[in-house]
Amino acid sequence: MRDLSITHADAARPSPDDVTFDIRPGEVVLLLGPSGSGKSTLTLALNGLIPHAVPATMTGSVEAGGLDTADTPTASLSTHVAMVFQDPDAQIVTGTVYDEVAFGPENLLLPLAEVRTRTEDALRRVALWERRDENPDRLSGGGRQRLAIACALAMGSLLIVLDEPTANLDPQGIDDVYAALTDVVAAGDRAILLVEHNLDAAMGFLTRTIVLDRAGRVAFDGPPAEIIRTHAADLVAMGVWLPGATLAALRMQDSGTHFAELPLTPDELAAALAAATSHHVSTRSARSTAEERNDESTRSTPDDGSRSLSDERSDETKRSGTPIITARGLTVRRHRTEILHGIDLDIAPGSLTAIVGTNGAGKTTLLQSLAGVVPPPKRQVTVDGIDPGSASPRELANRIGFVFQNPEHQFIAHTVFDELAHGLRLRHTPDAEITERVDAMLTRFGLEAKAEVHPFLLSGGEKRRLSVGTALITRPRVLALDEPTFGQDRARASELLALLHDLRDEGTTILIVTHDLQLVAEHASHTVILADGRVHAADRTESLLRDETVFVEAGLRLPALQRVLAAAGRAIA
Repeated sequence: MRDLSITHADAARPSPDDVTFDIRPGEVVLLLGPSGSGKSTLTLALNGLIPHAVPATMTGSVEAGGLDTADTPTASLSTHVAMVFQDPDAQIVTGTVYDEVAFGPENLLLPLAEVRTRTEDALRRVALWERRDENPDRLSGGGRQRLAIACALAMGSLLIVLDEPTANLDPQGIDDVYAALTDVVAAGDRAILLVEHNLDAAMGFLTRTIVLDRAGRVAFDGPPAEIIRTHAADLVAMGVWLPGATLAALRMQDSGTHFAELPLTPDELAAALAAATSHHVSTRSARSTAEERNDESTRSTPDDGSRSLSDERSDETKRSGTPIITARGLTVRRHRTEILHGIDLDIAPGSLTAIVGTNGAGKTTLLQSLAGVVPPPKRQVTVDGIDPGSASPRELANRIGFVFQNPEHQFIAHTVFDELAHGLRLRHTPDAEITERVDAMLTRFGLEAKAEVHPFLLSGGEKRRLSVGTALITRPRVLALDEPTFGQDRARASELLALLHDLRDEGTTILIVTHDLQLVAEHASHTVILADGRVHAADRTESLLRDETVFVEAGLRLPALQRVLAAAGRAIA
């Protein structure tokens, strides 16, 4: 890649901007940067989707396997660069696992024997050979992501590009994906470029890190541990994700703990705490964790969105009363398959309730049913006094805002401003108030410069922020969010969580579906654990966290960082 700059249609500036680097066989390169820095755009230039399929102005050059991507058809580039997208379902097209992997080599018109050899080898590498005759829909999220990786392997591509491959996976799915990728890299002939926010899972897998700044330029390039330890303050100021243990250690340093070397993993943090020369860490500092995710400017504000367990306990005294959401015997079927089985649930007004579980446990179905996005059977759910199974769309919209897992599913306007203004206009809000409220939302989510841009031309993180903004703009009493921090850089995720706490303080009831149990531990007042479409446990988060067994029984495990900090809190307090 040489002097690469890409400017999307209607964009004011290029992003990425003037980027130069090489990737060599055997490297595993993490592309890191804040939302909007151009990470996903850069990956699309590697396999020719930019400029051949996505409208954008491209200067500089990208060469893959000796081919200039600007002059080579995308089909020809597919044997040199394979892309695995955030959502594996967006690239699965056939009815069996075997056929899906064979599809690419068949389109290369390879001999039948070669197709069979490549397909079997790829499926065995990702541990899916025994499931080759199954429909991909029967695989878990991690299984489908491994299937997408197998498809990339079967093409024989020497560079595999993965854009947030674990963003929507449970811990087991994440382990499955990285185990498959580790086997791929071990051969030494392929390289991987990875865009990933979950650095805790990826750290042991990386050989190099390239960091883009907010302007889309290369800020740092080198070994991951060296980059993070040497430039931690700069990375925090940029708002990019860092390993959870590193963020926790930075917060502890502010409280007086000395670290000879900044820890990058929970194990390193545990060892460093055991050997720490300073023992004057407060209980709150010991419990503070990766979600103290504020840059220096955010850190100076009085309310940074962090919440201690004592805060949650005090909140309980003022958040009691009749549940704002109830479910009794909630049973939901899709086609002939029963997804939810007799759910009984109460959601307290003003709570921030997290719904967790493994992939396929029914989390999104439950959230959509409670919100009326998928109308539940009548008389099984009540939300703020209405039945989502029989309420009109206007009645629902007045009481509950919903944020989809895929932001594009809810965009209907041609500009960001109009997308935010749409709900207010339906309520006949005066123009002056619309402008005031939309401008405030644009500023809060860092979208001021994007007001006249089409929503589909935003970055992944910007789309997520816009989708949350459209749900918040009408100030509903209940807000439901499916994976709200997906695609967000660290600073924006922190701002969003701070905003959710502000809304909760104002009386808004918040429901979130998330795979991020660290987020749950730090921010959720209540947690609902699903297993196989049933409520496995539901209680205050503080109570559930006292016994890891309840999570393990549901196929989950608490983050290693949470266990380390809990142990440190007992030892140091």
